[in-house]
This record gives sequence, C-alpha cells and structure tokens, in this order.
Amino acid sequence: MKRGPERVTIVEVGPRDGLQNEATPIATATKLELIARLRAAGLPVIEATAFVSPKWVPQMADHAELLATLMRDADAAAPRYPVLVPNLKGLDAALAAGAREIAVFTAASESFCRKNINCSIQESLERFAPVIERARAAGVAVRGYVSCVVGCPYEGAIAPQAVARVAKALWELGCREISLGDTIGVGTPDTIERMLAAVAAEVPMDRLAGHFHDTYGMAVANVVAAWQMGVATFDASVGGLGGCPYAPGAAGNVATEALVYLFERMGVATGVALEPLVDTAWWISAQLGRTPNSRVALALARKEKTNRDAGCGGKSAG
Repeated sequence: MKRGPERVTIVEVGPRDGLQNEATPIATATKLELIARLRAAGLPVIEATAFVSPKWVPQMADHAELLATLMRDADAAAPRYPVLVPNLKGLDAALAAGAREIAVFTAASESFCRKNINCSIQESLERFAPVIERARAAGVAVRGYVSCVVGCPYEGAIAPQAVARVAKALWELGCREISLGDTIGVGTPDTIERMLAAVAAEVPMDRLAGHFHDTYGMAVANVVAAWQMGVATFDASVGGLGGCPYAPGAAGNVATEALVYLFERMGVATGVALEPLVDTAWWISAQLGRTPNSRVALALARKEKTNRDAGCGGKSAG
C-alpha cells in the first residue's frame, strides 16, 4: 500500500457544517460545550460558526456571541477557530468578534453556486477578492472552500479541470488552504484521484484539504485515496453530523471518529484521542435526539457494552 503523510490534520467542522441545517434551535451553551469537548479530545482546528445572515441560516444567528466567548477564553493551547464569512459585512462582524481565521466558499458548479450563494462562480470570486485582501491585511488567515468537486445535484459530473480553475483562482486571491468538497458524496477513489491530479497542477498538494461527505459510504475510501496522493488535511464532523440543504439526500461529512480510527490503525498521527471523541459523538447526538451517524461510534459503544456485560457476568459468577 502506498503511504501518504505520516501526520495528518483533522479540521473539525461539526459545530458549523454539522449543525447549520438543524431545524430546531440549538442553545449557544450547547454549542460551546460541544466545542469544549472537541478541544479536550485534541482537535487542533475547530470551525466554530458562520457569519452569515440569520435569515438564510437561523442556526448560526449566535455567531458573534459564540466566537467572542471562544476568543475571550482562548489561550496558547487553544485550537484554531476559523469561521465562515460570505462578504465584507460578515468579515467585519467576524473581526469585531475576534476572528483570527476565516473561510470563504464557492463551487465548481455554476448551478450549485447560484443556488447556494445566489451568484455565478466568477461573481463569487469577485465578491471574495476584497474580503480576502482585507482579512490578510488584518493578519487573518483565509481558507477557501470549493463545493461539488466531483458531482453536482443539478449538473451531474463535474470536470476535474473546472475544479482546478476555481481552486487556482482562490489560491491566487490569497487563500492559504483550499478545501475540496465532495458535497453530495458521489465520489469514488478514481474520481477523487483524477480531480486531485488536476488541482495539484495548479495548487501545491500540501495546501489542499479533502472534505468528503458520506452519502454512499465512500468517504473513508476517498480519504485514503487523497492521503496516498499526499493530502494531509481532512475535514470531518463528529458523529457524522451534517448534510446540505441544496443537495437533497446528501449525508453529513465523514465522521471525525472514523478518520481518527482509520489513521490510528495505520500508524498515522492525528493528535486526537478516540475515546473522548466517541463520547462527544454520543453526547451531541443525544442533544439532537438521535444516535450518531457513525459506524465507529456505534461499533465502539457495542464493544464497550459487551465488555461491561462480560465483566458484570464474571463478578456475578464469582
């Protein structure tokens, strides 16, 4: 088996990407507790919230309060807390709340871009140019998201070169990292490899991240394919939380605990502790009234129960 990087960075997107589509309002205190638990598990980067209009994403309406609280309590050992911003207004609000890292977002599909942010790809890039410029002038790092890098719910398959063009544009605008999102989870290792080969011809591989949804159960396989090509940063969502309002049927991101389990078994360092992470997956899922959408969380819970029952049985027999 071809080896990729010996250490990977997992970007936890559960508090933002995982929760943004929840219909029932989630208390700010619950979100802060989730982030605290993720920090305790060792996640080095936790995407905290999105400075978008509450009209469009009501779940993120507490963005300023949440980020200000995080930054007030941050210390030298704190994770990075990037936030999503759609425009200059969102950037100004994020900076006022203490943001040190932001992310902007577009797509490789014209149709999806118009549905998601109500403009063309080119218009989105023109909109983000002053955002990125102002952020960098303020010493704030910028990440760029590209959605629909393999397939689109409206256009079908997306050509790798289309993804490469958008990624290159974001790179040239000043994004220090480009996250490539299989938003509807239709990718397979071969399509991921072709897409990455095209993008890596325009953007250094060590500046790329994988963001794979698990709609067809292919996310972990796609992570391995990307890792073998040299990608060392992957987005994931605790408990497999998430989805996409503009991609009906799309599942959440690959579960964070699935990636930690995967890389731990392969001898690849993540710096994340699996047990408290799985506990967090069960905790936040309970807050949402469901079980985790994660085979690893379910399997480890069953294993723990079996071991506990066996232990109890032994004591009774004794």
